[in-house]
Amino acid sequence: MQTLTQIKEMLAARGLAPQKRFGQNFLIDHNLIRRLVDASGVRAGDLVLEVGPGTGALTEALLHAGAEVIAAEIDRGLSQLLSDRFGANPNFRLIEGDCLEGKGALAPALIEVLGGRTFSMVANLPYGAATPLMMALLLDHPACRGMWVTIQREVAERLAAGPGSKAYGPISVVAQALGEVRLLASLPPECFWPRPDVTSAMVEVRRRGEPLTTDAAGLGVIVQRAFGQRRKQLGSVLGKGVRWPEGIEPTMRAEQLSVGQFVSLTAAIADVGG
Repeated sequence: MQTLTQIKEMLAARGLAPQKRFGQNFLIDHNLIRRLVDASGVRAGDLVLEVGPGTGALTEALLHAGAEVIAAEIDRGLSQLLSDRFGANPNFRLIEGDCLEGKGALAPALIEVLGGRTFSMVANLPYGAATPLMMALLLDHPACRGMWVTIQREVAERLAAGPGSKAYGPISVVAQALGEVRLLASLPPECFWPRPDVTSAMVEVRRRGEPLTTDAAGLGVIVQRAFGQRRKQLGSVLGKGVRWPEGIEPTMRAEQLSVGQFVSLTAAIADVGG
């Protein structure tokens, strides 16, 4: 597995350096890399999506576990480095470019290469991509069985947040309705190079065998609308004609509703064509 010295030498040899605009903070703690792979339960033959592979430290561990890795790297220089390192491996496929199309959809090139197969996402995610990418996989790609990722601690707190907290929002409701969230570890800045200005976290979001809703798309729309104007009352945000489920009042605000109540509200609005 790559040492920090090796990473610096590889980059220097190609005239490359970590790009802040791409959120490049490489995970350099070997124990944490192994822990992430072990937690995912990835075995030989499993399909894995890795976003932001950087110099390939995690990629190497995933391939060693026998996984088939689809890596998405936006940085052209790092893409060439990854191709040189792993291009001859039949279990490695590289997609150069943004993992997202717009702000909320997986890039078509990734959808095509995933081919509807069951997969896991195991990645040290660039901070800017984490929330929209995880939301897109949860809502639009049920073939994603789970996500094992390192992310900004603040995002991890949002994933696990409950009603009434400032961190509670759309990603909280969607992640908990469709999956089970578990914090695996807290990662101080020294686990990365360059060191980020924030604390990070290793998180598992395992998709539920029986999600709390069968209308993931509808739930996504409702929570985005509700939290988009979180200071306003739900009646003002969602409009007239809503048949409010028992326990939910139009005078309530988004942050007051539990995950289960959002599921009930989504179903009620769908019943009246809202």
